[in-house]
Order: sequence, then structure tokens, then C-alpha cells
Amino acid sequence: MHKIPSLVLALLFPLIIFSQTPSELTVTEKKLLAYIDQHLPETLRLLSESVNINSGTFNKPGVKKVGDLFAQELQKAGFTTEWVSLPDSLNRAGHLVATRKGKKGKRVFIIGHLDTVFEPDMPFSPFTLLNDSTATGQGVNDMKGGDVVAIVALQALQFYGLLDDADITVYFTGDEEKAGHPTNVSRADFINRAQTAEVALGFESAVGLHTIATARRGSSSWILRVKAKTGHSSGIFSSGSGYGAIYESARILNSFRESLSNEKYLTFNPGLILGGSDIQFNDTLSGGKAIGKTNIISPEVVVTGDLRFLTEAQKSAAREKMRRIVSRNLNGTEAHIDFQDGIPSMEPTNGNQQLLALVNQVSQDMGIGITRAGDPGSRGAGDISYVARYLDGIDGLGASGRGAHAPGETINLHEFPLLIKRAALLLYRLTNPNTPKK
Repeated sequence: MHKIPSLVLALLFPLIIFSQTPSELTVTEKKLLAYIDQHLPETLRLLSESVNINSGTFNKPGVKKVGDLFAQELQKAGFTTEWVSLPDSLNRAGHLVATRKGKKGKRVFIIGHLDTVFEPDMPFSPFTLLNDSTATGQGVNDMKGGDVVAIVALQALQFYGLLDDADITVYFTGDEEKAGHPTNVSRADFINRAQTAEVALGFESAVGLHTIATARRGSSSWILRVKAKTGHSSGIFSSGSGYGAIYESARILNSFRESLSNEKYLTFNPGLILGGSDIQFNDTLSGGKAIGKTNIISPEVVVTGDLRFLTEAQKSAAREKMRRIVSRNLNGTEAHIDFQDGIPSMEPTNGNQQLLALVNQVSQDMGIGITRAGDPGSRGAGDISYVARYLDGIDGLGASGRGAHAPGETINLHEFPLLIKRAALLLYRLTNPNTPKK
């Protein structure tokens, strides 16, 4: 495990004990915050140890090792843990689930993930302190930092007996960065358990202290196939030869841009295009080969892309517009587009707004300012989206930092303990609804 110098730990403490407004917190809530301050060294060691285990999505032993580490910590918080295995055909490690059953307060479903985008064949970046408020390492904020935020918040509550009779499920998936397909298998248990809860709390990366996600866009994919008459290029545009597959695909893609590119929260990106006199496309590998000559009219084009949306209605409307554009074929061509669902959207709802209001109240009571809803367009899809239709939820409660998914990813250690404290108070108020306020 990468050692954390005691001097740096000492320097961190003055940064975190500045923000509470005692008059706005109960005696119990103040105790929770004090516990988190006192256990910061152990918290940072846990973060360091988890980051130093490579858990790229396809490194199944690594994902399981991180799961074992976090299972031990959740057991300290009084949870019963289990490992949910997936079929071998999915080539994924599985998921960690921890539960406490009770009847007090809201039934809470906590969401995190164990995997990162960094596979073992990539250059390894261990947990490293850059200064007294920043550390780097693979997955340090996306999302091992978020997992640790949730775990330590629960440990603080357990220490004071505040989880007694609470109903909480912690679900850390092992393949969030690249879900096993079909997702109706890899997310079946995840969805089933979520439907027994009332509130979903996602601990994906926070965008600072002052925004959380009440909505996230969904993602889907599409494949466009164009066929056309072929022949000598001297006949292009003629009534007999037509326009060829490449011109038709260009018309379609440009029409997509002209018709749909200004719609808020809607994006569609062609990621691959193959065309020529002869093409070989491999959908499984998302690639292929093309041969073409300038004097041959191209008979075939394949284009693959994604479609991101905020609501199911927006997705359906966009698909219908795209189908109409595809159907208006140039002379001598025919085209067809197929869509495949991916991750559903997390639509903005009144229930999500009510959870935001609770987080905002916690933030203000702590003295760290107002918390608002972030821009849904700034986030991609996430695990919470699979269950958003079944229960109220918010996301972005985890660690903050920069550069997720890239070498040099960092965590903001100044904000880290404050986010743990906010999570602990939020969970306390959700599971202890009759607690008198100061």
C-alpha cells in the first residue's frame, strides 16, 4: 500500500474543520462530523489501498479484490455482504451487495462501482499525494473515492447506533464502465433490488460541493446501412447510375445535423463510417476494412453512432426524425437505420427535486453553501439510470476531482471529508425522519 506521510495528514486536518455552523446541527449530527474528522487517516489509507488495486472492468480478479476490501469495511458498518456472480458468457467479475434490513425511515439504495477504465495493460498510476489538497491515482475519484465516501459515512452512523432498524442496500457493480451484455442479464439483480427501495443515492463523482445530478442523459446506438447501384464513376448523378452509397450516406448524416443538432440535451455522433467498392464490417469489433477506387461508384456504406437523450420521449422523437430522413433516398440508393437501446435516461422528476432540497438543506446547515442541480448535458449515462424509473434518486454524491478516465486523474482532498460529512447527514436524515431539529 502506498504510504501517506503523517506530515501531509497533519496538514489536511486544518482544511476540514472550518465549515460547520453548530447552531444548525443537532448534538448527534455534530458527533457524526467529529467522527469523520477523527477517522480521516484511516479513510485516506482505505482510499489509497483501493486505488492501488488495478480493477479495470476486464480484470476480474482485480475487481473482486476491491470488492473484498470494501466488503470488509461494510461489515464493520453492520452490513451483511454477498457477491453476485454473472454468467461466464458476460466476461465480468460480478457485483458486491451489502444489506441491512429494518423498518425505520426511507428504504435507501446506495449505488457505486468497483471497476475503472484502467486495464492492467495500461501504465499503472498508484495513489500519490501531489500536495496537501490533491492526490492522483487510477479511479481515485471515478469512483473509488465515491465508494469510500459512502462507506465511511455508513461507518460513522453505525458507530453511534444510528443504523439500527434502518433499511439500506449498498450495490457496487463490477462493470459500470462497460456493462456486460445483454444488460437485462448483467443488471437484472441490480434492478430487482432497487425496486424494493424508495430512494436511490448515486455516489459517482461530485462536481464540487455545490451541484448534484437530478437527471442524467441516456445513451443508445444506431447503425445506418446504405446500398446503391454501382458502375463507372463517369455515370455518377445520372438517372441510370444514381448517386452512389457514399453521397447518400453524406446526405443522411448532414440532414441529421441540420435537423437535430440544436435540440437541447440531444446529441448523436457518427463514430465509424466504412464505404467503397467492397467493405467488410465487423459489428462485434466495431471495425472493418474498405477497398475503393475513384472510378467506381460505391455500392455500400455502413455508419455506426450513438444517440444521447434526456427523456424517453426525446429519444423516440429523435429516432422518428432520423428514420424519415433516411427514407428520402437519392436516386439509385436505398438506406435503412436500426437502433439499439443502451442505458436509459434518468429523467428529472419532482421526487428527485425533493431529494435535492434535502441535500441543499444539509449543505446549508453544514455551512458549505447552496447545492443546486447540475446540467444533465454535462454527464453521461450511469448505473442509476437503470433504476430511475422505479424510485426517486440523485447522483454525484461522491468524491470530487478532475480528469476522470484519463492518466493523471485527481481527487480534491480539501472537499473529500466535507462530502463524506454531507453524505452521513443526508443518510441520517433519510433513515431517522423523526429526529428533532436543532
